[in-house]
Amino acid sequence: MRSHRRRNLIRRGAPALLSAAALITGGLAAASQSAAFATTTTASPAATTVSTHRLCSEPSKPGYMACEAVVRTDLKSLKSLGRHDTPKGFGPNDLQAAYNLPKEGGKGATVAIVDANDDPNAEKDLATYRSQYGLPECSTSNGCFKKTDQDGGSNYPAPDAGWAGEISLDVDMVSAACPQCHILLVEAKSANMDDLGAAVNQAVKQGAKYISNSYGGGEEANDTSADEKYFKHPGVAITVSSGDSGYGSEYPASSQYVTAVGGTSLKKDSSTRGYSESVWGTAAGGEGAGSGCSQFDAKPSWQKDSGCAKRTVADVAAVADPATGLAVYDSYQASGWNVYGGTSASSPFIAGVYALAGAPGANDVPASYPYAHPDKLNDVTDGTNGACGNYLCQAGKGYDGPTGLGTPNGVAAFTK
Repeated sequence: MRSHRRRNLIRRGAPALLSAAALITGGLAAASQSAAFATTTTASPAATTVSTHRLCSEPSKPGYMACEAVVRTDLKSLKSLGRHDTPKGFGPNDLQAAYNLPKEGGKGATVAIVDANDDPNAEKDLATYRSQYGLPECSTSNGCFKKTDQDGGSNYPAPDAGWAGEISLDVDMVSAACPQCHILLVEAKSANMDDLGAAVNQAVKQGAKYISNSYGGGEEANDTSADEKYFKHPGVAITVSSGDSGYGSEYPASSQYVTAVGGTSLKKDSSTRGYSESVWGTAAGGEGAGSGCSQFDAKPSWQKDSGCAKRTVADVAAVADPATGLAVYDSYQASGWNVYGGTSASSPFIAGVYALAGAPGANDVPASYPYAHPDKLNDVTDGTNGACGNYLCQAGKGYDGPTGLGTPNGVAAFTK
């Protein structure tokens, strides 16, 4: 059985410690499993320190995963916006500009989101987000949005506040990256890896060529077995969050069959690009993008770094720092507009970028694509997520653990 890594109690928090600051997000609905983590802070060269909490609690049983979503608690949730108000945090136009993405593209492609538990408000909250930013309607009625359980039916699992917030973040980030994409939400009956894996297989069964997974747990020797059962799907781009606890690898990001997605701090500036990025994290460790050298998973043939004999995490990255976070609408976990972060933001965003790039080759592992086009990415060279003393936790020119080969500069790095 798999056990979720308990790397640091201050970092991971505990389900019983719901900080007063967390209540600023407004009206946590009753939750069957998740609870807010204790208030933590994050800092980077690109952002000031902010107060946050994590949406999903430490798993209480072996074999369970935690979602990788983080919400800012120093900003008040807004149920509605005034006539001239805009949500705080980056929206689709910002992200499309920062990553040089086309506003059109991906039409008819389906991006699947795999999460545990149910978000009863997923479709209506998605409609609010897309309406706010002028994105095309994506609903059940027009065939753009579909929600299913892990068996392909409508026997949805029990609602859960933390995972509902995760779902809101996921569907909004797919929308921001690929407004023309269809969205398939597959809800696993629990956060057990076997149920989440069954949901991944269901997404493939329903024809999705792009699947995002925003959760992680501690590595174990049987990960290679899970790889074969749940993540070995040639011709399907599967993205996985690298983790939110700084230096140290997690599963399933360490699977050799997935694209492990790290995280950055994103800042507007006066450069030609108009934005700059650094690693989300601090030298002291704590909250930040996950990275590291797998204990068990074999190194894929396309990875050439010499400091890790097995699989190295991550492959690519996108914005994840809540201090430079994303506008998200969530009426179940919270009371409306919030600023979210975590590598739960970067994974679905990169899944949307893959969809913009076009269908993978039928026999390909799309995680290999960026390695063939490193010059088509924004190389992130500043920052660290820990104190390992080398590229596994420190950004530098070329490949590094926290940001992989870099962040999207258009879609050319995400195709064969």
